[in-house]
Amino acid sequence: MTAREAAYEALSSCRRSGAWSEMALNSVISKAKLDRKNASLATRICMGVLQNRMLLDWHISRVSSIQFSRIQPQIVDILRIGVYQIIFTDRIPVHAAVDESVKLARKFGGNASSGFVNALLRRIASERGDIPQFSDPDPVKELSVRYSHPEWLVNEYISRFGRVTAEGLLSADNSVPPVTVQVNTLNFDSAIVSDMLKSENAAFSAHALMPDCFELQGSGSITDYEAYRTGSIYIQDCAARAAVMAADPEPGCFLIDACAAPGGKSFAAAVMMRNEGRILSFDIHEKKLGRIRSGADRLGIKIIETQARDARCFDQALEGSADLVLADVPCSGMGVIRKKPEIRYKDESQTASLPDIQFDIISNLSKYVRPGGALLYSTCTLLKRENEDVIYRFLDAVPGYVPEDFNTCLGCSEGGMLTLLPNVHGTDGFFICRLRRTK
Repeated sequence: MTAREAAYEALSSCRRSGAWSEMALNSVISKAKLDRKNASLATRICMGVLQNRMLLDWHISRVSSIQFSRIQPQIVDILRIGVYQIIFTDRIPVHAAVDESVKLARKFGGNASSGFVNALLRRIASERGDIPQFSDPDPVKELSVRYSHPEWLVNEYISRFGRVTAEGLLSADNSVPPVTVQVNTLNFDSAIVSDMLKSENAAFSAHALMPDCFELQGSGSITDYEAYRTGSIYIQDCAARAAVMAADPEPGCFLIDACAAPGGKSFAAAVMMRNEGRILSFDIHEKKLGRIRSGADRLGIKIIETQARDARCFDQALEGSADLVLADVPCSGMGVIRKKPEIRYKDESQTASLPDIQFDIISNLSKYVRPGGALLYSTCTLLKRENEDVIYRFLDAVPGYVPEDFNTCLGCSEGGMLTLLPNVHGTDGFFICRLRRTK
């Protein structure tokens, strides 16, 4: 199986069954036993198509001799793969992009389809030096197509951040993010980890602002590296680590990490606590807890306990017991579009129920905080209705809590709240709020 065929298989799986791109890619790459170079190409093509799908479809529609809605879905996938390579990549020869796409069309659509694909891609290729740009007098529609985000999301970002920042955010969503790893300073220091990564020819750099943090580019599978196998690093975006820094757990404290899987915040908290105290990590799905336990074992963390439980359901045994509660609640995920590009194509109605769920979770978890303790609310979305609006609703409904400002190496809060943007902070899009229980 070629890299392009692997990309096609993954995209087809996403289209037909709604599979997540990362899972679909990993399955196809593993089955095809692709080497690192071809796995990287398949990944780049698949992600690039998902990141630019609306714009690719516009290009296909403007030159196609067949109405777009009448083109077979599998041929649309193949055309997207070909057009993406022609327009968005510099290192792939045009003839290779065209010829390989024609082969895919012949295999999955027949000779007639291969002729159509060949003609359309050659037309696009002839414009490569002067590709037409989409424009529209309506700024929402223009940015929507140009950056392949739904209009409702573009409108939200423009309304909230202004056009310039919104466009920067949309552009950042279509970038290739590094894999960010944190050093497990319980047993290793950054100099040792740096030497380990250098010995395996990893392309990496120290993060400019976050201490004990490295960013890896084009690294393949992180789990293959000695630094990972020996427990000297764990994968975590800087925004998530900043949330734990904002919580400021101390050695010896009792911390509850609700909705904890896959465990990154629990690990970061354990490191800050110097493996002293107690962390109760729970998630509604029992099968996800195994990842937390295996991760803790790999990192040499001894203070994490796991339980399967619904964060909305009250447990009297935990009432008023925790020094600190982390509530990284389920959300729409619009802040991690860089890593999960298909999230942007969710219908807005699919996220409508989330604010009520988030409110129920934070309201229940607030009962577990001791007087004087802190409650840390966070999401990986940038939608106001899931962030500030939930906090204001909580403060109106639950007495005894006040917002408390905090500092992190990525920025300082205002009114106890901090929003991190990919185009400004170089992180996932993230919202963090710290609340102190006063009574």
